[in-house]
Amino acid sequence: MTGSEAVLTLRQLSCPQLRKAVTRKFVHADSSHVISFCAVVEACVLHGLKRRIAGLLCTNKVAALFMKVSKTFSPAEELCRKVQELEQLIENSSSLNNDRSRQSRLPYLPPQALKNLWIRTALMEKLLDKIVLYLVENSSAFYDKEAMLMDLVDGPILASLLVGPCALEYTKVKTSDHFWTDPSADELVQRHRIHSGHCRQESPSRRPALIQKRQSSGSMDDRPLMWVKEYVESLHQNSRATLLFGKNNVLVQPRDDMEAIPGYLSLHQTADLMTLKWTPNQLMNGNVGELDSEKSVYWDFAMTIRLEEIVYLHCHQQINSGGTVVLVSQDGIQRPPLHFPKGGHLLQFLTCLETGLLPHGQLDPPLWNQRGKGKVFPKLRKRSPHSSCDSVSDKEDDEATDYVFRILFPGNQIELMALELMDQSVNMWQPTPRKSSCSSCSQNGSSDGSLPNGCNQERAPLKLLCDTMKYQIISRAFYGWLAYCRHLSTVRTHLSALVNTTIVGPDVPCVARGGLSVEVWGNFLKDSSTYEEKEIHRLVYFGGVAPSLRKEVWPFLLGHYEFTMTEKRRLEIDKQMQTLYEQTMKEWQGCEVIVRQREREKHAEALARCSSGTSVERGPIQRDSTISTDSSLSSSSDPQHGNSQSESSCSEQSLCLQQQTQDMYLINLHRIDKDVRRCDRTYWYFTPENLEKLRNIMCSYVWRHLETGYVQGMCDLLAPLLVILDDEVMAFSCFTELMKRMNQNFPHGGAMDSHFANMRSLIQILDSELFELMQQNGDYTHFYFCYRWFLLDFKREMVYDDVFSAWETIWAARHTSSEHFVLFIALALVEMYRDIILGNNMDFTDIIKFFNEMAERHDVPQVLMMARDLVLKVQILIENK
Repeated sequence: MTGSEAVLTLRQLSCPQLRKAVTRKFVHADSSHVISFCAVVEACVLHGLKRRIAGLLCTNKVAALFMKVSKTFSPAEELCRKVQELEQLIENSSSLNNDRSRQSRLPYLPPQALKNLWIRTALMEKLLDKIVLYLVENSSAFYDKEAMLMDLVDGPILASLLVGPCALEYTKVKTSDHFWTDPSADELVQRHRIHSGHCRQESPSRRPALIQKRQSSGSMDDRPLMWVKEYVESLHQNSRATLLFGKNNVLVQPRDDMEAIPGYLSLHQTADLMTLKWTPNQLMNGNVGELDSEKSVYWDFAMTIRLEEIVYLHCHQQINSGGTVVLVSQDGIQRPPLHFPKGGHLLQFLTCLETGLLPHGQLDPPLWNQRGKGKVFPKLRKRSPHSSCDSVSDKEDDEATDYVFRILFPGNQIELMALELMDQSVNMWQPTPRKSSCSSCSQNGSSDGSLPNGCNQERAPLKLLCDTMKYQIISRAFYGWLAYCRHLSTVRTHLSALVNTTIVGPDVPCVARGGLSVEVWGNFLKDSSTYEEKEIHRLVYFGGVAPSLRKEVWPFLLGHYEFTMTEKRRLEIDKQMQTLYEQTMKEWQGCEVIVRQREREKHAEALARCSSGTSVERGPIQRDSTISTDSSLSSSSDPQHGNSQSESSCSEQSLCLQQQTQDMYLINLHRIDKDVRRCDRTYWYFTPENLEKLRNIMCSYVWRHLETGYVQGMCDLLAPLLVILDDEVMAFSCFTELMKRMNQNFPHGGAMDSHFANMRSLIQILDSELFELMQQNGDYTHFYFCYRWFLLDFKREMVYDDVFSAWETIWAARHTSSEHFVLFIALALVEMYRDIILGNNMDFTDIIKFFNEMAERHDVPQVLMMARDLVLKVQILIENK
């Protein structure tokens, strides 16, 4: 690692830490960012360290360096003392594996942190920046000349970059936010694979998606121990959700054949959602054992209820118990009763619920405010049998009374209409005998169905409630259908140009999953009438090309040959291209000799100026002025002044044009040389000889397209072609054909903006939930994170074998399903990890980091299959089948 690379890496690692510190006021001590940060700092500190400082047999060079510094620098001495104490604790912990009570008091360090213990401790103790600054100021005593800290620029920059991280606060507090933000992309993918059987719950008020996801209502018995820990910790107050209410020992009877079991009831509120959770105590206190906790059957009994799905709360108070709440959802399903312990916890729960509903929702009837007592249950009106007047009950608050509360959202038109219907009929809060609709009421009622202290509803209001609920269901169905129709209209308007109108299947006229085989290609070469061009494209689109055939097939797919050409005609094309390529090589090589000579002359002239000062500068000025004077005199004395001036003007224009061409080519030549040297250096094919071929092809292409010139990334597009074709002339021709489509993706073209706009339309229509997340978390619906994907046709996102498969599928898709198949590959990549993106609430920085870490690790066959399915779904939506 060079000094500049180390400093750049350090800057990149510092940015997430500073951003998290601003937003969360702390950084977790076990964060993967902190571990990576310490590793980079250690590499910087050890770069160019003198051998005598570390010692010949020293295994820990950082420890040796800091101990050497501690002799003359007090902060380093303090660090040595801290690390020695920590090492002693770690050593003691290894001998206390069987003593859980003592071991729990020892500091926990992840295995990765032990590798950089000295740097990590210096960071936590806010000593790292001081020690590194001391090393920079005294670098000659510790480092060789080529060391990074000896550099007059990189050394001070490194010390300055460490001031910010050392000023941060580091904590060991574990919050759910820590688990969501710290894991690497690989860990997130592994978690998703473990959790993939358990899908999210869709909000009933959310617009129905056009592409439905598979959902599972299975138990949680396959969640790993880490997930169990995260779930339990999410029940408490954290940065993502506010804990409104929490109570232990709330009884729930999960099944009729078992007794009620105690659990922890909690009410959580986020920005747009309120959730009620009940978790059995066995999962909270670990009674089932650590090894069995993730397999416990009690996960089947845990409940998570979204309050927006609940319409009614039936509250039953008993004198000898704390009361019971039965939740009734929009579809009429009753949740298991929640039995509160004594002590006014039921009223406290309703108070917290009412507070959380505000300002967008409310309880009907609302709780009453009583002076000196706070919130109390509302006083019910009773009709006296001997009087026509209503009287307010003066019973004491501890007397058993039952209520039915309704959760209202006044902004909802359907709820308002239902409320108006209810008001026109009868006040449901007037207690008169009736038959109960609540299972708890029915179980506690008398034989004739009357409840002296029941839920206090009559048959007429109950029928009206059922009619209202039916109206709600019909209304939801209608508005869902209407939204779906509007979606289809949007699809036809925005997406019809992205796919071919004719749907081509994988099984007609034959199964195409096997791709273009050697046998099929051999038959085609013998007799081109055996297979039509569209059939060859169909086979390639659904199954790819056999690896041994790519060298022969790719020139057809890219347009170097036409499928209808005879062998003789193909040979003529090859000969013409050979002549063109050789001629182009001669032209740019001749130009290169001239510009290289000019560069050497300018370099020598610059050295001369530096050595002789301004005297050399006057020489060219005097020479130019002399030439100008002589030229003017000659022009004025020449009788054929007009003709000479015209010829001179043409000559000057020609020389000026030639000069411009040379200057343009020189600029591009430097760019090409820089990119060729670093193009896929680790891939086996790119030996110095083949890199020279790559340079020749790129220079030839740029020479013929100087108006466009070379743009960074073109070498990435040429490299796979050269690997497969292994021929300069053929690779030059195929690259020229490829650039006819790809050229518009570069900054001088306008295709990239179209790609972003089309991606926005696809996500918005096909996955509205993901689109809303992108809008909420900083609005990255500009899709700039896809820029590299579209620019290079995913070349840097995949390994070479996968690039070959993806590219030939893209080329064949133009004739089979879509000219914009790259959009659907991009959409498939996003959809493949959509649950990870949603579950971790990723913002723009998170999603860039995630996909950068996942580069060359995607399941490309799965991605291509998803992309083909997405194309088919859009085609079907447009046809409205």
